Amino acid sequence: MHSMSESKPAAATAAPTPLTAALQARADASIALLQDAVRQFGKVVYASSLGAEAMVLTDLLWTHVPGVDIVTIDTGRLPDETLALVAQLEARYNRRIQVFFPQAAAVEQYVRLNGINGFYESLSQRQDCCAVRKVEPFNRAVAGYPAWITGVRREQSAARATNQPLQLDPRNGMHKVSPLLDWTEAQIWEYIRARQLPYNPLHDRGYPSIGCAPCTRAIQPGEDHRAGRWWWEQAATRECGLQPRQPTGQHGSASGIS
Repeated sequence: MHSMSESKPAAATAAPTPLTAALQARADASIALLQDAVRQFGKVVYASSLGAEAMVLTDLLWTHVPGVDIVTIDTGRLPDETLALVAQLEARYNRRIQVFFPQAAAVEQYVRLNGINGFYESLSQRQDCCAVRKVEPFNRAVAGYPAWITGVRREQSAARATNQPLQLDPRNGMHKVSPLLDWTEAQIWEYIRARQLPYNPLHDRGYPSIGCAPCTRAIQPGEDHRAGRWWWEQAATRECGLQPRQPTGQHGSASGIS
């Protein structure tokens, strides 16, 4: 665990309101799954996307399961609002989020070969960028942990609908724990409002899902929740490499830790 100075008080927040019985039951089930994961695996890490689901998970973890480490990836292309949120969370809970960065030499090599925004040019160039900026630092961040926590939810995409709360990820040999799998988007925001949690202000500007700044746009009314991620690609390819891609022909999309 990484705590901030013991002499520094936690930031003051307004008193939260009680959760409804249904939402409390949902939260209790998520906490129980997290606690079971810690008992079963010992070392567990949460790779935070800093999205809305991440605000709920951070609150559940640092309030009820504080032994879980929280990490996040600064790709070097994140919106300022996302980076500011890290500081807000650390002040609220008086804890440090472990921030990992891509290898500078790998980023320089990618830009020399592809240009500063080469990810727009082809799918392979975009996936190479994600591999350098997100997947490689993620692998370093979770190295040595037998289990990692994700904020994926079934309703986000057809691919995520098939996930299980606890499953082995054959790509990295780690167990993947998904405590919010059966939460709805409405429940996520109900919890945020009730607990008066900080969140990325871009959510209020039409960005339900937020990744790197050049690869994320606001969505239009009626568009899929994740239509703003890698919007120039087909839905089936919109993945950074941390979550499985959905089969061709299915709609919706998912991305990495975000």
